[in-house]
Amino acid sequence: MDSYYPVIVVGGGQAGLATSYCLTERGIDHVVFEKDRIGEAWRSDRWDTFCLVTPNWQCRLPGFWYTNEYGGDDPHGFMEKEEIVQYIEAYAATFDPPVRESVCVEAVTKEEGGAFEVTTETGTYQAGQVVVAVGTYHQPNVPSMAENLPAEIAQLHSSAYENPEALPDGEVLVVGAGQSGTQIAEDLHWAGRQVHLSVGGAPRAPRTYRGRDVVAWLEDMGYYDRPIYDFPEGEAMRHKTNHYLSGRDGGHEIDLRELALDGMELYGRLRDIDDRDLFFHPNLRENLDAADESYADIRRRIDTYVDEQGLDAPEEPLYEPPWEPDHEVTHLRTGDADIRTVIWATGYGYDFSWVDLPVFDETGYPEYYR
Repeated sequence: MDSYYPVIVVGGGQAGLATSYCLTERGIDHVVFEKDRIGEAWRSDRWDTFCLVTPNWQCRLPGFWYTNEYGGDDPHGFMEKEEIVQYIEAYAATFDPPVRESVCVEAVTKEEGGAFEVTTETGTYQAGQVVVAVGTYHQPNVPSMAENLPAEIAQLHSSAYENPEALPDGEVLVVGAGQSGTQIAEDLHWAGRQVHLSVGGAPRAPRTYRGRDVVAWLEDMGYYDRPIYDFPEGEAMRHKTNHYLSGRDGGHEIDLRELALDGMELYGRLRDIDDRDLFFHPNLRENLDAADESYADIRRRIDTYVDEQGLDAPEEPLYEPPWEPDHEVTHLRTGDADIRTVIWATGYGYDFSWVDLPVFDETGYPEYYR
């Protein structure tokens, strides 16, 4: 046994650093184990043009708000990935957290009545408390049907996408139309690549409405302060897909119908793959309509808030869909479309198997209540 700490924090991203800051403020001895570098996911798992989809003013790490201590000069902008890393590094520099980089935690256990035992590649440690600050994006989700594609078609998860130039020539199929999928599809489209986008059930959101960014409205409405148990969906709210929109080039909403008008090919949810044959569910129209309904619902909620508060905010016309699919394409051959790359923007799975403690629900998700 190498050492004892009152608190061991696992993970050196923004959550782990924020925890370390609060512990430091209270004079509590601790250590932070980070398997790579501080803020590694922002460095390695984001594409070149990645930027935040929430305004910079909402970056409020404890003791280091973007608009205050950090001194940011673009509160209504959206930081690109290099700026995000700089922000996190600047935060760490303000209090010199006891981070040990390149230390992977392999197991967390606890004997009844004893201390926690944290096993790492470099040794075993004991702790009075352990904070697991590793998020839930642990393993890229790639469906098993990916194995059915021929070897000459390049495949990668969205976390490995960098830029259009890094891909083989030819057309690109992006599977998944959540935040990553829509932004990557747009990145490729703007670079002149022919994109085929498989659209699932992800919702979308306006970027601005009635004179303000939608995030500012939701902040004032108390949306971000509500625990999941206050929502009608309850626990299921935790696993809902985030609304898609973009912070790129000053921020804009993503309308897949507009992209279709501009030449992007849209399909319903991908159902199966048989070598060069791609099969889609006939639900493109349904999924586009559902995304538009989520968009309209956010606008209605803002309208209600404006009326209830008696605010002076300019009204905007209702959204009118600029494009409708004239038919549902359910079968496509990769050779006919010259598709040479498939990007799986199909999210992540979580893996807490290394935490051997009775703190998870039946799905393996941490149980906690706020």
